[in-house]
Amino acid sequence: MKIFVESIDKGILYAIQNGHFVPMLENDKVISEKPWSQWTEHESKKAQYDCIAKNIIAFTLNFDEFFRVSPCASAKEMWDTLEVTHEGTNDVKRARKHVLIKEYEMFRMQKGEIIAEVQKRFTHIVNHLMSLEKRFDKEELNIKILKFPDKTWHPKVTSISESKDLTSMTITSLLGS
Repeated sequence: MKIFVESIDKGILYAIQNGHFVPMLENDKVISEKPWSQWTEHESKKAQYDCIAKNIIAFTLNFDEFFRVSPCASAKEMWDTLEVTHEGTNDVKRARKHVLIKEYEMFRMQKGEIIAEVQKRFTHIVNHLMSLEKRFDKEELNIKILKFPDKTWHPKVTSISESKDLTSMTITSLLGS
């Protein structure tokens, strides 16, 4: 969803993540909301981002989800409601992250498993961790991949380790090798 929204306009994603824009006016050190008739074209465009974001979010939801967010006043509020509903609170995310880190650390190729299946399982874990803001560099992931095959793969692993630059190689290229 973030990729889709950002492809339309980064301002829309900004409104979802940071809340709607309200032009303000300062008179005698008193700050108040600027009347709509005094908005500049730029202010009007920034304020419109929230409306566009709410429309995009509402259009992507099924009937039940729509009713969950329909009382929300802003796209940020809609997004936050959906995020807590589907991803949980920060405590739940933290617990899920710890479970996934343990899965990552214990990851091994299963008996009879083919590389495509290993890649799918590994990518699933890594993508979920990245969505929970865990960061990996290419070398770390590549070294992890080279550690999980069984003994029958040892000659191939050794060959790749000695001949490839693991700091720049993508996971896809490594698994393809």
